[in-house]
Amino acid sequence: MTERSGGSVDGEGGPATERPRSKILLVDDRADNLMALEAILASLDQDLVTASSGEEALKRLLVDDFAVILLDVQMPGMDGFETAHRIKQRGRTRDTPIIFLTAIDREPHHAFRGYAVGAVDYIAKPFDPWLLRAKVSVFVELFEKNERLSELAHQRVRDFDLMAEVAERLIALDVLLEGGAESSSEETLAAAGAEVRGLVARLQPFARSNNT
Repeated sequence: MTERSGGSVDGEGGPATERPRSKILLVDDRADNLMALEAILASLDQDLVTASSGEEALKRLLVDDFAVILLDVQMPGMDGFETAHRIKQRGRTRDTPIIFLTAIDREPHHAFRGYAVGAVDYIAKPFDPWLLRAKVSVFVELFEKNERLSELAHQRVRDFDLMAEVAERLIALDVLLEGGAESSSEETLAAAGAEVRGLVARLQPFARSNNT
């Protein structure tokens, strides 16, 4: 099993901040097929992860999330159909798109079986490299959009929690000031000032995130 990723540099030759890369899982028992897939998909500039068996692919899926899986049908031991079935049984990987690659004859029942176990596409070898790359790029784009939407949803939850905390602390501050209104003791004013400073500190990250 291998994983390929590359870095980017800025225009002056120095290191630049790397953008997040999506992972693509390539599963085939033949090393030459894996090398061919890596060559075809290299221009997508994503992390290409290879596995030489269904068992190895399932282990890899326990660790990482993938934008799409390219899965060979004919493999010794656990074939592509069984591998796909197990992938779809897991909650974490149930929605990961699978594209079957096969050298089996083009009889319709093979494609039907692929779709039945949850594949989104079924491509017979030899295939058009441009077509395969285009299809994979679509799933990578969908994966990245879903990741951004998920992060946005999580940020909204964090913002709500922060606002709830601020509201509770403002209520407590109001009670504190009301209780010390008659005496206006230095202790009360100091405590109120500390509470205000704490609220400002808590709100600064929120203000920065909404100004970017």
